[in-house]
Amino acid sequence: MRNATIRQLQIFSMAAGHLSFARAAEKLHLTHAAISLQIKQLEEVSGTLLFERIGRRVFLTEAGEILLNHARQILQSLKEADEALLALKGLKGGRISVAVASTAEYFAPGLLAEFRKTQADVRIRLLIDNRDTVSRLLAGNEVDLAIMGRPPAGLEATAVAFAPHPLVIVASKDHPLAGLSGIAVEDLAGETLIVREAGSGTRSAMEEFFAERSLKLPIGMEMASNEAIKQAVVAGLGISFISQHTLGLELTAGRLRILRVEGTPVLRQWHIVRHKNKHLTPALAAFWDFVLEFAPLYLRKLV
Repeated sequence: MRNATIRQLQIFSMAAGHLSFARAAEKLHLTHAAISLQIKQLEEVSGTLLFERIGRRVFLTEAGEILLNHARQILQSLKEADEALLALKGLKGGRISVAVASTAEYFAPGLLAEFRKTQADVRIRLLIDNRDTVSRLLAGNEVDLAIMGRPPAGLEATAVAFAPHPLVIVASKDHPLAGLSGIAVEDLAGETLIVREAGSGTRSAMEEFFAERSLKLPIGMEMASNEAIKQAVVAGLGISFISQHTLGLELTAGRLRILRVEGTPVLRQWHIVRHKNKHLTPALAAFWDFVLEFAPLYLRKLV
């Protein structure tokens, strides 16, 4: 492996992480042919097959899994060395890669903007996806930290709750239950739910809420976007169980109403999460401390 290049390890790590040469090509802005060539050359250097195809799917061989673990360690060490050298030179900059659960997209950009006011030289990469994908990115060391609801199970992680996360049931402004108080969960029987996709933290919380009350509402529509869900509820296509942090504009404009259902809001917590073994660079430590100190007040203004 002494003749392997850093670029080959980067390409291999990306292709192995997604189990797709096409996805790696898209992420790295390379052609599929270029990805295949670099992987082939790496296999020649290592003297073993790293991928195998079964049907249309690509899988890592045992050798590929071993190399992936070491490649990620090498790439992370290089990144940390770069950050350490920057700090040694007295530079205030640095890089942070942050993944946020899609529900947090309503406040995360504003939070990052506030951080940049204090650390203007820090470069930030922001990725937004559902809970399952964010958990995978953390586990694969593809991001430095994440902002999400419940920390991923089974991951050796350091997670700190930094703000309450209220989840509510919403309906259109003309819904018969809008404006009423003390609504029993049973009063929702017969309503149609518009829900997030499987893998979403909001979906999991919703399923727990109704299961605890032995109520199962029919799912009318499943969507991967909070925006699409809100518009469907506004149109009267059903009700939804959703984060209150996503509702600012619609509530202000009077287009949606929070139903005062007993047992709601369901209070969860927002967490900032990193892998237990993640090295805290100066930039990452500054952002971590900023979120814990500043975010609680910032989110309080959104509800």
